[in-house]
Amino acid sequence: MERIVGISEAAEALGVAISTLRRWQASGKMVAEHTVGGHRRYDLAKLRPELFRAAEAAQRKTIGYARVSSQDQKDDLERQKQVLELYCARQGWTFEVVADLGCGMNDHKKGLKRLLTGILDDQIGRLVIAHKDRLLGFGAELVFAICEAKKVEVVILNQGEDTTFEEDLAKDVLEIITVFSARLYGSRSHKNQKLLDGVKGAVEEARS
Repeated sequence: MERIVGISEAAEALGVAISTLRRWQASGKMVAEHTVGGHRRYDLAKLRPELFRAAEAAQRKTIGYARVSSQDQKDDLERQKQVLELYCARQGWTFEVVADLGCGMNDHKKGLKRLLTGILDDQIGRLVIAHKDRLLGFGAELVFAICEAKKVEVVILNQGEDTTFEEDLAKDVLEIITVFSARLYGSRSHKNQKLLDGVKGAVEEARS
């Protein structure tokens, strides 16, 4: 579909008569561009943007994003990737799967930064994740808001609760406490180890 068209094509796209289009332009309701020869030209992307959104989205990538918190969840990461690959393939989408291994509270992961850069640069048109909390433990809503602003479709395969959320949350909290207690007391100090043992005990008790 041509984006810059003459007055007859513009009128047809809008479903009005050519005289109506001329009247709108005379009243300032619509602005047309003019060629060197003085002919009116109209930008359909401005008059009927919905005609071009689907085509623009089709040119952008579909990204499946998978994440787990720790090394001992690598099998779960592979399962996530397989689920995303199977789903996207069944939809007939051209896609790529990006994976991260790291804390859900860490927003500096390579895969996540690559994902956000692609969204902000209008290179990604669709984001597919297995669970909402696979994106970020906290702050996912902000990413979804960015996706909405950039017209990125978000597909969440499982809208229910992720069965590993509590485990991931406990590991994330433990990781944060580990870092801050090491800075406060020193990584090898008795106080640091005592604090970590107490936190680990509380985590195990909460799981049982």
